[in-house]
Amino acid sequence: MPDTNTQFREALAACRKVFVAKLGDYGPSWRIMRPEAITDQLFIKAKRIRTLQVAGQSAVGEGILPEFIGIVNYGIIGIIQLRLGYADCKDINTARAIELYDSIAAEAMELMIKKNTDYNEAWRGMRVLSYVDLILCKIERTKEIEDHQGATAVSEGIDANYFDMINYAVFGIIKLTDDPEN
Repeated sequence: MPDTNTQFREALAACRKVFVAKLGDYGPSWRIMRPEAITDQLFIKAKRIRTLQVAGQSAVGEGILPEFIGIVNYGIIGIIQLRLGYADCKDINTARAIELYDSIAAEAMELMIKKNTDYNEAWRGMRVLSYVDLILCKIERTKEIEDHQGATAVSEGIDANYFDMINYAVFGIIKLTDDPEN
C-alpha cells in the first residue's frame, strides 16, 4: 500500500508550486480578501468540481485536479486571513507569504496524520465525489458560522472547517494522481 504521508507531502508540494507561481504573478494580493470572500471562492471551486463530475466534461478545458489544488491553496489562505486579519493592501512580502503557507501546510499535515491514525486510512475507501460533497458541506457550515460572527455552541470553528477542506482536497489530489479515472 502506498505511504499516505509521502503522498500527502507530494500533493502539498504540487499545491505549493502553484501558490508560489501565482505569488510571482500577483504577489499576496489575496491579503485584501475577507474570510467570507475566501469561503465563497472555496464554494466556487468545489461547485465547479461537482459540476464537472456530473456533466463529465469541461466547457473551458480545465479539469478537476486544478480545482482541488485551488481548494488547498484558498483553504491555507483562509487560515492565514483568520489569523492575521485582512488588510487594505498587500502588507506582506512574498517570502512572508510562503513562510505562512508552509506553516499552515505543516499544521494540515499534522492534523491529517492524527486523524488518519484514528480512522485507519478510511479515506482510501472513499470516492472522490464524497470529498467534494464533504467540502461543500464544510463550506455551508462555515457560512453559517460566519453569519453568526464566528460564534458556535458546540461545533469547531471556521479554521477547523478550512483544515478539513484542505485535507479532503489533498486526498482528492492523491486519488486523481494515482488514478485519473477516479
